[in-house]
Amino acid sequence: MAHQATPVRRARLGRTLGPEPTAVSGVVLLLPGGDEVSGRRPSPLLATASVRALGRRLARAGRDEGLAAHVVHYRCRGWNGSEANLAADAVWAADEVVRRYGDVPVCLAGIGMGGRAGLRAGGHEAVNSVLALAPWLPEEDVAAPPEPVKQLVGRQVLIVHGTNDERTDPELSFRLAARVKKANRDVCRFEVHADGHGLHQYRDEVLALAEDFVMGAVYGRAVSRPVRDALAAPPPLGLRMPLAAGFSPSRR
Repeated sequence: MAHQATPVRRARLGRTLGPEPTAVSGVVLLLPGGDEVSGRRPSPLLATASVRALGRRLARAGRDEGLAAHVVHYRCRGWNGSEANLAADAVWAADEVVRRYGDVPVCLAGIGMGGRAGLRAGGHEAVNSVLALAPWLPEEDVAAPPEPVKQLVGRQVLIVHGTNDERTDPELSFRLAARVKKANRDVCRFEVHADGHGLHQYRDEVLALAEDFVMGAVYGRAVSRPVRDALAAPPPLGLRMPLAAGFSPSRR
């Protein structure tokens, strides 16, 4: 019997969340979490559940400006070492945005392993900002090269992490943010005290902060005082900014 070749998997963009803008002037690419090592294809429903609320919030906030929000469906669930599959799929998605919509600003918004993918793919020429929620980052190893940061120069970067996260070490995202800050002033990091990996306890505040940052980065809206202060503060203050209970971009 002749051997049948395995079909080549392709990443794809999900439908726009919310009503599709008449004229798209900016795009948020939502990067779900993943696994450190896996060749399995993600379940579409499970994979996107973690980013749908964020995507809907951002699509609603940017509807009048023409913001489109798409979930990135990965080829497989795993980062897979030097293959960095999720980052490669994020780069493909940014290329696809350029193909579909032309020269519009792109924000990469990722959760968990998707946060790492967004940070790694942030050097794409269409990307002007990266939002990383509870990003998974590898333990520092003297035998392995450190996570790159030069690609984030010229981008606006926000990292948000719960201090009680037991799945992705918040100290690692602080150390990465400190390295990025040396090359790029436009980076800040907020800590959500006593919250875990899913950032469920302060979900409304996290979504409000994400909206504040993304609308400022993509469309130049004035951001809230806490975000301005975090961007202006020297390390470590601007990288350990507490997210206050009741935070809302409408209360500046």
